[in-house]
Amino acid sequence: MPGENTKILIVEDEWKIARFLQMELEHEGFQTATEANGRQALDRIMQEDFDLVLLDVMLPEMNGVEICRRVRELSDIPIIMVTAKDDIEDKVTGLDTGADDYITKPFATPELLARIRAALRKHRPGQLPAEENELHIKNLVLFPTRYEVRVNQEPVELTKKEYDLLEYLVRNKNMVLDRDRILQEVWGYEYMGNTNVVDVYIRYLRCKLDEQYGQKYIHTVRGVGYVVKD
Repeated sequence: MPGENTKILIVEDEWKIARFLQMELEHEGFQTATEANGRQALDRIMQEDFDLVLLDVMLPEMNGVEICRRVRELSDIPIIMVTAKDDIEDKVTGLDTGADDYITKPFATPELLARIRAALRKHRPGQLPAEENELHIKNLVLFPTRYEVRVNQEPVELTKKEYDLLEYLVRNKNMVLDRDRILQEVWGYEYMGNTNVVDVYIRYLRCKLDEQYGQKYIHTVRGVGYVVKD
């Protein structure tokens, strides 16, 4: 699997969020561990063998920025800050302290996975399998790190959300996905809108892909949801 033998420490004091991240990453093949306390997280990062850290900012005993600063004194382990804070000053502080990237809650799982892969590649160039760079379905190719889609080598213009939806469907090709699951994965666990948004974006994708190229990529399973098939 893509993340096999890659161990990620999730530092998050909200249990539901930590568990959500753990389940998603393990589904992708990563090994995971969780820690809710800032000071204990620092000890684990320095003592255990992790490949990447997902680090929340607001933590008990020691905040994520201070953890990042101390880790950077001794280690270049990839660190992605994960926080509900959306203030530009917080982002700048985190990056200036040495974080590799910064993602704000709520976020879509495909985006987080792309950021994780990019951070791992930066620190371990050439060690990730080549197929991680491309996803294939029929004559369609996705390049996750570039948010790029090509059909018959021709670029397809998609919005960020259209791309996220397509990548999620393709990563789970031949699996029937219900609307609630798609909504949670692509729009985020805190999304409070109507599930009709999934149908709307499926129509957008069909217009740009199925209709444009005369191929049926996305199939409807009545009463359940959608599936992409080889």
